Amino acid sequence: MTVARRGADRMWASGLLRGIVVSGIGTAAAVEVARRSPAASGAVWVRHNHRGAEVNLVAGPISALAASIVGTASIPSPLRRPALLLGLVSGAVGLYDDVVGARSGQLADKGLRGHLHALRSGRVSTGALKTIGVVGVSIVAAGSVSRGPVDRVVAAGVMAGSANLVNLLDLRPGRAAKTSALAAAATLSGPVGGMSAAVLGTSLGVLPADLGEKVMLGDTGANALGALLGFRLAAGATPVARALMLAVLVVLTAASEQVSFTRVIEATPGLRNLDGWGRLSVDAAAAAGT
Repeated sequence: MTVARRGADRMWASGLLRGIVVSGIGTAAAVEVARRSPAASGAVWVRHNHRGAEVNLVAGPISALAASIVGTASIPSPLRRPALLLGLVSGAVGLYDDVVGARSGQLADKGLRGHLHALRSGRVSTGALKTIGVVGVSIVAAGSVSRGPVDRVVAAGVMAGSANLVNLLDLRPGRAAKTSALAAAATLSGPVGGMSAAVLGTSLGVLPADLGEKVMLGDTGANALGALLGFRLAAGATPVARALMLAVLVVLTAASEQVSFTRVIEATPGLRNLDGWGRLSVDAAAAAGT
């Protein structure tokens, strides 16, 4: 290996490490400050998790901003604007669903069946609007990484499908953040690896508060992290590989309408252990006052 090559490799590795550290520390610090802010105690930010414990949604916008800004600063310049647009818009429409979708008239509009039922009733659910927004911005962003109109649709599907999949996993403390972190860690290589570094750092940064049942990613954070992961996957793949990724995402999304991911995880020893790692027990949660 030449001296120039070793120097380039060191610069690449230091860039990845910098992205992980900056996004991780920045996210953790911002989440801690934001959740303690008096403004964060308002009803618009507070939700109840699967146990009925109060959690805060402030981690969602912070994660979306951190991953989008740090990630796009770490990838080749022609891809920066599309990726930034993808992360910010995916987070924004997720925030709309988090806030407006929590209102009483929208609570039943969950999943594909819920959105279709709302349409049959003459309403457009917040979830449907969120989907339109994510798909639309994915089509725009996909133009920077695809080859031709068909491949562009496929690449957009990978981005939007990844956003939806991470969102579907945000049902237990730490689950979506762990998934994003693992997926990002596995895709650090290549010219767009800086995006994965930012997603990895952001996911790790939010994880302690998420596992401690202080915050949750919500649609805002899950959509943004998933969409940015999808961008990384689409940007680093061939058209055939993108098509295979999309097929897997379609199968998983369809399966989610029929099978509970939580039940599958709890019935699978390895997944159950990973999913439960770091999570508060019922007794610990009660002692912590969450």
